[in-house]
Amino acid sequence: MKAGIVSDIHAQPAALRLAIEAMGPIDTLICLGDAINQARFCNETIGLLRDKRALTILGNHEEAFFAGPGARGSDVDGVLADWLAQRPRRIDTLLGDLRVVIVHSTPWPSGHAYVPVSHRDFHRFAVPGADVVLYGHTHQPLVREIDGTLVINPGSVGEGRPTTQGFIRSCAMLDVAARDAVIIDLD
Repeated sequence: MKAGIVSDIHAQPAALRLAIEAMGPIDTLICLGDAINQARFCNETIGLLRDKRALTILGNHEEAFFAGPGARGSDVDGVLADWLAQRPRRIDTLLGDLRVVIVHSTPWPSGHAYVPVSHRDFHRFAVPGADVVLYGHTHQPLVREIDGTLVINPGSVGEGRPTTQGFIRSCAMLDVAARDAVIIDLD
Protein backbone atom coordinates (compact mmCIF):
# COMPACT_ATOMS: atom_id res chain seq x y z
CA MET A 1 0.00 0.00 0.00
CA LYS A 2 1.30 3.44 -0.98
CA ALA A 3 -0.01 6.67 0.53
CA GLY A 4 0.65 10.04 -1.07
CA ILE A 5 0.91 12.88 1.43
CA VAL A 6 0.41 16.57 0.69
CA SER A 7 0.12 19.62 2.90
CA ASP A 8 -0.09 23.38 2.71
CA ILE A 9 -1.44 23.57 -0.83
CA HIS A 10 -2.65 27.13 -0.15
CA ALA A 11 -5.26 27.24 -2.93
CA GLN A 12 -2.91 26.23 -5.75
CA PRO A 13 -4.60 23.48 -7.78
CA ALA A 14 -1.84 23.27 -10.41
CA ALA A 15 0.65 22.52 -7.63
CA LEU A 16 -1.64 19.81 -6.23
CA ARG A 17 -1.97 18.22 -9.68
CA LEU A 18 1.82 18.32 -10.06
CA ALA A 19 2.24 16.54 -6.72
CA ILE A 20 -0.32 13.86 -7.59
CA GLU A 21 1.41 13.27 -10.92
CA ALA A 22 4.87 13.12 -9.30
CA MET A 23 3.71 10.51 -6.78
CA GLY A 24 2.58 8.09 -9.48
CA PRO A 25 0.19 5.29 -8.53
CA ILE A 26 -1.03 5.55 -4.94
CA ASP A 27 -3.68 3.74 -2.95
CA THR A 28 -4.70 6.73 -0.85
CA LEU A 29 -4.12 10.47 -0.81
CA ILE A 30 -3.75 12.31 2.50
CA CYS A 31 -3.98 16.09 2.89
CA LEU A 32 -2.61 17.52 6.14
CA GLY A 33 -4.51 20.81 6.00
CA ASP A 34 -4.13 24.32 4.63
CA ALA A 35 -5.60 23.24 1.30
CA ILE A 36 -6.95 26.78 0.95
CA ASN A 37 -5.65 30.18 1.89
CA GLN A 38 -7.23 31.86 4.90
CA ALA A 39 -8.40 34.69 2.65
CA ARG A 40 -9.28 32.67 -0.47
CA PHE A 41 -11.28 29.52 -1.06
CA CYS A 42 -10.33 27.45 -4.12
CA ASN A 43 -13.11 25.34 -5.60
CA GLU A 44 -10.71 23.53 -7.93
CA THR A 45 -8.33 22.45 -5.16
CA ILE A 46 -11.09 21.24 -2.85
CA GLY A 47 -12.93 19.53 -5.71
CA LEU A 48 -9.79 17.62 -6.61
CA LEU A 49 -9.26 16.48 -3.00
CA ARG A 50 -12.89 15.43 -2.68
CA ASP A 51 -12.86 13.62 -6.05
CA LYS A 52 -9.68 11.74 -5.03
CA ARG A 53 -11.37 10.81 -1.73
CA ALA A 54 -8.39 12.24 0.11
CA LEU A 55 -8.20 11.83 3.86
CA THR A 56 -8.26 15.56 4.57
CA ILE A 57 -8.00 17.49 7.81
CA LEU A 58 -8.42 21.15 8.66
CA GLY A 59 -5.40 23.38 9.06
CA ASN A 60 -5.11 26.82 10.54
CA HIS A 61 -5.98 28.46 7.20
CA GLU A 62 -9.29 26.58 6.98
CA GLU A 63 -10.07 27.48 10.58
CA ALA A 64 -9.39 31.16 9.87
CA PHE A 65 -11.38 31.11 6.63
CA PHE A 66 -14.47 29.54 8.17
CA ALA A 67 -14.28 31.81 11.23
CA GLY A 68 -14.01 34.96 9.11
CA PRO A 69 -16.73 37.08 7.51
CA GLY A 70 -15.96 35.99 3.93
CA ALA A 71 -16.58 32.30 4.41
CA ARG A 72 -19.25 32.24 1.70
CA GLY A 73 -18.42 34.52 -1.22
CA SER A 74 -20.28 34.35 -4.52
CA ASP A 75 -17.46 32.36 -6.13
CA VAL A 76 -17.39 29.70 -3.39
CA ASP A 77 -19.11 26.40 -4.25
CA GLY A 78 -21.29 25.79 -1.18
CA VAL A 79 -21.16 22.00 -1.54
CA LEU A 80 -17.36 22.01 -1.60
CA ALA A 81 -17.20 24.50 1.27
CA ASP A 82 -19.51 22.30 3.34
CA TRP A 83 -17.42 19.22 2.52
CA LEU A 84 -14.24 20.97 3.66
CA ALA A 85 -15.84 22.50 6.76
CA GLN A 86 -16.87 19.00 7.88
CA ARG A 87 -13.30 17.64 7.83
CA PRO A 88 -11.83 16.84 11.26
CA ARG A 89 -8.83 18.52 12.87
CA ARG A 90 -7.21 15.13 13.52
CA ILE A 91 -7.54 11.60 12.20
CA ASP A 92 -6.38 8.47 14.00
CA THR A 93 -6.56 5.58 11.55
CA LEU A 94 -5.05 2.35 10.33
CA LEU A 95 -3.17 2.18 7.06
CA GLY A 96 -2.53 -1.50 6.56
CA ASP A 97 -1.21 -2.59 9.96
CA LEU A 98 0.18 0.85 10.84
CA ARG A 99 -1.51 3.04 13.44
CA VAL A 100 -1.35 6.52 11.95
CA VAL A 101 -2.00 9.92 13.55
CA ILE A 102 -2.79 12.70 11.05
CA VAL A 103 -2.55 16.32 12.27
CA HIS A 104 -1.80 19.72 10.81
CA SER A 105 0.61 21.20 13.35
CA THR A 106 1.06 19.01 16.44
CA PRO A 107 -0.67 15.99 18.00
CA TRP A 108 -0.92 17.89 21.30
CA PRO A 109 -2.77 21.18 21.94
CA SER A 110 -0.34 23.88 20.83
CA GLY A 111 -2.32 26.69 19.23
CA HIS A 112 -0.80 25.77 15.84
CA ALA A 113 2.77 26.15 17.06
CA TYR A 114 5.53 25.76 14.52
CA VAL A 115 7.58 22.79 15.75
CA PRO A 116 10.52 22.11 13.43
CA VAL A 117 13.02 19.35 14.16
CA SER A 118 15.19 21.76 16.18
CA HIS A 119 12.33 22.70 18.55
CA ARG A 120 12.56 21.58 22.18
CA ASP A 121 9.16 19.85 21.90
CA PHE A 122 9.91 17.91 18.70
CA HIS A 123 10.31 14.69 20.71
CA ARG A 124 6.58 14.88 21.50
CA PHE A 125 5.78 13.68 17.96
CA ALA A 126 6.58 10.19 19.30
CA VAL A 127 2.91 9.62 20.15
CA PRO A 128 2.38 6.58 22.37
CA GLY A 129 0.62 3.85 20.41
CA ALA A 130 1.27 5.43 17.00
CA ASP A 131 3.48 3.83 14.37
CA VAL A 132 3.40 6.92 12.15
CA VAL A 133 2.64 10.61 12.77
CA LEU A 134 1.94 12.84 9.76
CA TYR A 135 2.05 16.60 10.16
CA GLY A 136 2.49 19.70 8.00
CA HIS A 137 2.31 23.40 8.88
CA THR A 138 6.06 24.17 8.98
CA HIS A 139 6.65 23.75 5.21
CA GLN A 140 9.83 21.87 6.21
CA PRO A 141 9.89 18.30 4.88
CA LEU A 142 11.30 15.52 7.01
CA VAL A 143 11.22 11.81 7.63
CA ARG A 144 12.48 10.92 11.12
CA GLU A 145 12.12 8.06 13.54
CA ILE A 146 11.61 9.06 17.16
CA ASP A 147 11.39 6.33 19.79
CA GLY A 148 9.82 3.89 17.33
CA THR A 149 7.42 6.39 15.74
CA LEU A 150 7.99 7.36 12.11
CA VAL A 151 7.37 11.12 11.84
CA ILE A 152 6.70 12.55 8.38
CA ASN A 153 6.24 16.12 7.23
CA PRO A 154 5.82 16.36 3.44
CA GLY A 155 6.70 20.05 3.30
CA SER A 156 4.45 22.33 1.28
CA VAL A 157 2.93 21.70 -2.14
CA GLY A 158 1.92 25.34 -2.60
CA GLU A 159 4.58 27.42 -0.86
CA GLY A 160 7.92 25.64 -0.79
CA ARG A 161 10.70 25.79 1.74
CA PRO A 162 13.51 28.30 1.20
CA THR A 163 16.81 26.86 -0.03
CA THR A 164 19.90 28.30 -1.64
CA GLN A 165 18.30 27.33 -4.99
CA GLY A 166 15.07 29.19 -4.21
CA PHE A 167 11.79 27.87 -2.86
CA ILE A 168 11.26 24.12 -3.30
CA ARG A 169 7.80 22.61 -3.07
CA SER A 170 7.46 19.01 -1.93
CA CYS A 171 5.19 16.12 -1.00
CA ALA A 172 5.83 12.66 0.47
CA MET A 173 5.16 9.00 -0.25
CA LEU A 174 4.63 6.45 2.52
CA ASP A 175 5.23 2.77 1.71
CA VAL A 176 3.02 1.19 4.35
CA ALA A 177 4.39 -2.36 4.00
CA ALA A 178 8.01 -1.20 4.25
CA ARG A 179 7.18 1.41 6.92
CA ASP A 180 9.32 3.88 5.05
CA ALA A 181 8.77 7.27 3.44
CA VAL A 182 10.47 9.52 0.91
CA ILE A 183 10.21 13.24 0.22
CA ILE A 184 9.55 14.20 -3.40
CA ASP A 185 10.89 17.60 -4.44
CA LEU A 186 8.55 19.12 -7.01
CA ASP A 187 10.74 21.98 -8.27
